[in-house]
Amino acid sequence: MTQRPQAQAPIRIAVVGHTNAGKTSLLRTLTRRVNFGEVSDRPGTTRHVESADLEVNGAAAVRFFDTPGLEDAVALREHFAGADSQATPPERIRRFLQGPEAHGVFEQEAKVLRTMLEIDAAFLVIDVREPVLPKFRDEIELLNSCARPVLPVLNFVRDAASREPAWKELLSAYGLHVQVRFDAAAPFVGAERDLYNDLATLLRERRELLRHVVDALDTEAAQRRRSACARIAELLVDAAAVRRTVPATEFADAARRQALVTALQKTVFDKAQRCTDDLLALYGFRQGDADEAPLPMIEGRWALDFFNPEAMKDAGLRLGKGAVIGAAVGVVADLAMAGISLGTGAALGGAIGGAVSQGWGPLGRKLANKLRDMHELTVEDGVLFALVAWQLKLTQALELRGHAATQRISAGAAAEGASEDVVNDTLSQAIAAAVRAAQPARNHPDWEAGGNAAARIFWRASPQREALAADLSQALLRAFEPA
Repeated sequence: MTQRPQAQAPIRIAVVGHTNAGKTSLLRTLTRRVNFGEVSDRPGTTRHVESADLEVNGAAAVRFFDTPGLEDAVALREHFAGADSQATPPERIRRFLQGPEAHGVFEQEAKVLRTMLEIDAAFLVIDVREPVLPKFRDEIELLNSCARPVLPVLNFVRDAASREPAWKELLSAYGLHVQVRFDAAAPFVGAERDLYNDLATLLRERRELLRHVVDALDTEAAQRRRSACARIAELLVDAAAVRRTVPATEFADAARRQALVTALQKTVFDKAQRCTDDLLALYGFRQGDADEAPLPMIEGRWALDFFNPEAMKDAGLRLGKGAVIGAAVGVVADLAMAGISLGTGAALGGAIGGAVSQGWGPLGRKLANKLRDMHELTVEDGVLFALVAWQLKLTQALELRGHAATQRISAGAAAEGASEDVVNDTLSQAIAAAVRAAQPARNHPDWEAGGNAAARIFWRASPQREALAADLSQALLRAFEPA
């Protein structure tokens, strides 16, 4: 990472705009602070100016100021009509701020204008779903009167009700030709880079620092992705190492066998859930944020049952050719060849992987055991595939999710989205390669995390385990390569 220019004060950016345009939402996404301010559909949620820093290498590089919405720009413009015509626009603003109206009927507008006079530039957040009304022209004129560079940020541009062309025309009419499209709930790929690069055209003297911010954001994004793949690789090794040895007499009892299978399923489920929680934290989200996700793929599905074929089908975990993992009885995921191919096994119950052909239920398979009259339960390759696929799809979704989404997708929309969500060939091949490479862990049940204290000490210190996890992490990174 390039070193930040020394002894530079942070760039001060006011985030301004009409009430409920998405100012606080934008700041949550830019600062990755999911709990900054209050986000609501109610107008006038932000009543005071709040600041938030974007830090690079532990120092504030950009200081944002979240401002109240401009509520009565039309009346304020009429108030200025009687001001001294010889004064410059900024002088008229300063005189207004010294008068009684700035602490009375125009208190909210005064907070915005006072901030505008003290910053380097402003992000004008616009809800492009709104019709272009005269009040918005008055707001733009008021902001321009402060003589600070203004960069319009077009929000909600993906919405069907978007009036983006009309807004672009209005902004250009007031000299605001540099504009950024930025959906605060689900930002476009590269939107942050565009935002800061465009800001650099308005703040030429701060270009070096802004370039450093862009480089740092790219470095942090790459590191988050590497950390995510490392965590998923850890899950893969952990799940592949799971083995439960059971006496044949005990295994022959159907009720006891089912209890053992259920217990092992819960063990794997808990491991997957811990991985999910870690990924959420890595990307700056809370565990409960699943209910707010704007992407159908992950909406309400953090606690996926990887052993339930219908759950896998509903979640849209599909292979490249469109066949649902474990959706039909007797499906076998054959990972011996490059990529993924599907074959049919004996129909002995709903199952994922080779377990169906040996009749031991959705999780376990009967393995040759050196110990006479003993059986072993392990996690099937198909389940490992599903575990990894889900966590990778979650990571991809988190990379595209803003920290400001507040509305849930309806059940119908989620179902429609899931039906189209296909694990592409690049992803399938990367997962298959990782599952094949994880096979050595099957010979090391001592590598399973969460066992007894002695086992935990061993696996954490095992160079072989660490080397395998590192190799798997690199294999999983290939899932993010363009298809």
